[in-house]
Amino acid sequence: MTALPAPFWLPLPDAPDFPAEGFAPLADAIGRLMGTRNDVLLVQGEAMVALEAVASSIGAPGRKVLNIATSPYGQWFGAWLRRAGAEVTEIAGRAPGRPVAAAAVAEALATDRFDLVALVHAESATGILNPLAEIADLTRAHGALLAVDAVASLGGHPLALDALGVDIAVMGPQKALGGPAGTSAIAVSPAAWERIAPPGAAPSILSLGDLRAHWLETGRGALPGTPSALEFHALAQTLARVEAEGPEAIRTRHARAAAAARAGARALTGTEWVPPAEASALVTALALPDGLSAAGVLAHVAGDTLSAGTGAAGARVIRLNHTGPRARLDNVLGDLARLGAALAAAGWPAPTAQALAAAETAFSETAKA
Repeated sequence: MTALPAPFWLPLPDAPDFPAEGFAPLADAIGRLMGTRNDVLLVQGEAMVALEAVASSIGAPGRKVLNIATSPYGQWFGAWLRRAGAEVTEIAGRAPGRPVAAAAVAEALATDRFDLVALVHAESATGILNPLAEIADLTRAHGALLAVDAVASLGGHPLALDALGVDIAVMGPQKALGGPAGTSAIAVSPAAWERIAPPGAAPSILSLGDLRAHWLETGRGALPGTPSALEFHALAQTLARVEAEGPEAIRTRHARAAAAARAGARALTGTEWVPPAEASALVTALALPDGLSAAGVLAHVAGDTLSAGTGAAGARVIRLNHTGPRARLDNVLGDLARLGAALAAAGWPAPTAQALAAAETAFSETAKA
């Protein structure tokens, strides 16, 4: 009988430890990107963990929240708040998959006294942008806290938390910043800390109070638990690359790609899902003609760069992803060409050549603006 070799362990990848003194500079760099001097907490998990942690920490019995839910992400946030005991009033967009109207927020705020207003800024679900500045003004006048999911907007859209008066904001580096998905961060204002639950009997990844007690108040050295060195090295490299390119250059790159995608999508179908002022710079939603479904069109597409929308309006749109490293003209043109061929195969006479020309023109004209 042949003897088996002795067990052999090779760490893959063999990343060096991330230095404890390196965590605070990461938080500071994220704060600068988000335009805030508030505390920034590093979360050892994808941004959904950070969002759930916010809801779990600020939701409480007797607390009233106006939750703006224009996609499943907002609906999940509302569900987490309810689980924590909060009383949640929910409003949606003016139609499924569309942004909320500032007037609808004002009307809702006039009906009751709320402690917190929550919303997603840019929605990857259907490529829309909610009117954050207007909602921030309304929230401030109402005397409520404001919590923002900025995961899909940071880097693609201007974001100045302190100037807007945002009390809690969640970011993830995996979108416009083109980084890893395994870390996230939360910015918390002094006013928000007054409403956040204190540390519990046992540390919890969903407790902002625990992160405050075990990291902020101990000098921002080693993070609690066992952080993934690989993820934090990747985050550090991402932030260094963002600083080298420059936030304004990153936003401009996304704006040009978005303008090209919108112009091409509009040429393919003759319509648009939302006007440019209401559109995300990271994802463009192509509005499908009557009689076509996203599943039916995508059945003719190879690869995964095109996808259906998500939520109630998901079957009515196809999403073009120009996020992070994909925010380039060649990616947009490739997706439009594939989409034009798929539409034609599904029975819609898509003018693909005109769409590509429109995209190139929009890309060039945005650079001159």
